[in-house]
Amino acid sequence: MDYDAMLERAFTNMPKAVLEKERFEIPRARGHLEGNKTIISNFPQIVQALRRPVEHVLKFLLKELATPGDFRRGMLMLGSKVTASRVNQKIREYAEEFVFCQSCGKPDTDIKTEGGLNVLSCSVCGNRQVVKTL
Repeated sequence: MDYDAMLERAFTNMPKAVLEKERFEIPRARGHLEGNKTIISNFPQIVQALRRPVEHVLKFLLKELATPGDFRRGMLMLGSKVTASRVNQKIREYAEEFVFCQSCGKPDTDIKTEGGLNVLSCSVCGNRQVVKTL
């Protein structure tokens, strides 16, 4: 079998999700200041797009932003003034570490606990990698 035939066969046998060029976009954080607090009003939409538990994303953001806060009444309430650009940067960092597959770059992943380790498992390419515990 020649190279072109093998390449053609490989492409026809690949999962369709690998060939899709669909653009995955994380919603930009929208919020406002209330005294010394920052309120992110579209946090549920961000978490839904990332397909991760609210508690996991919240814990990461509070740790990375070094601020107290909580999720109440459908909003993320941060205990200090934080710029939207900094919140968006940290959300992107979260996605790079806990959502996107390091092998194929797709967001079609799940985090599962296996043997006491958190494993990021990709449903597109099958890659599995250990991620840190929050």
